[in-house]
Amino acid sequence: MKQILLTLKDGVIVGASMLLPGISGGTMAIILGIYDTLIRSISSLRKNLKKSLLVLIPFCIGAGLGIVLLSKWVLEAVNLFPVPMHYLFIGVIIGSIPALYQKANIRKFHPLYLLWASIGVAAMVGLAFIPEGLFAFESNEVSVGMFFLLLVAGLLVSIALILPGISVSHMLLILGIYEMIMDSISSFHIFPLIPLAIGTIIGILAVTHLLEKAMERFPAPTYLMIIGFVLASVVDLFPGIPSGINWLYCPLFFLLGVGISLFLLWMQKRKNTKKPKHYAKNKNKQ
Repeated sequence: MKQILLTLKDGVIVGASMLLPGISGGTMAIILGIYDTLIRSISSLRKNLKKSLLVLIPFCIGAGLGIVLLSKWVLEAVNLFPVPMHYLFIGVIIGSIPALYQKANIRKFHPLYLLWASIGVAAMVGLAFIPEGLFAFESNEVSVGMFFLLLVAGLLVSIALILPGISVSHMLLILGIYEMIMDSISSFHIFPLIPLAIGTIIGILAVTHLLEKAMERFPAPTYLMIIGFVLASVVDLFPGIPSGINWLYCPLFFLLGVGISLFLLWMQKRKNTKKPKHYAKNKNKQ
């Protein structure tokens, strides 16, 4: 029960962050230490249905609550303090790099590692060349073409959901459906959300299996490309050089963001190091 509540809490945090332009739900999941668990749970749905659902159901419920209940307040904070809040988000993202590098399991530097990170950066830059407003239409428009376009948009959104560094909200902005989706959520207009959700679920199931295999067999290239995604997302988030009173606030918000990520990483390490000791004691008793 305790683990279910913790997963629910993580879902709320990830959900609240997902609708913020530039913030990746995947990056937030890594900071919280639940990313690998989510990928494995989705990938092994067929093999371990009950075990997977015990993770995914509370996480999805939490994410839904985070989107509906908290995203409005977080967006309000961004509107009131845009520059300091962006520096806070940048700090959170930069602070997540040590966690990603740790997962890459790199023991000795190799020049090829720079290539993998560069591929990640290049992939993020490539998103800028997607025609803006590609899927744009009115939220009250109902047609077969709209249903199909939202289905395809859902497939693209699934990539942003799974890969750290790619913001779901940024992807929605690129596709030209950010405002329409936000309006549909706030007004409980379900129809546009159905094909988007179907496409997203199909994409998640397809991509997670490949990603899990890549993380297991090729951890260094996979996580270094993810680091490339994350670093490139910082450039997109950067609001410019602060001016006026923001000269004081922005460095503090940035350091606070880094501190939050490092604290969560420390908490995750502490939780992981406790388990072997516990198991060791039980083994000795036997």
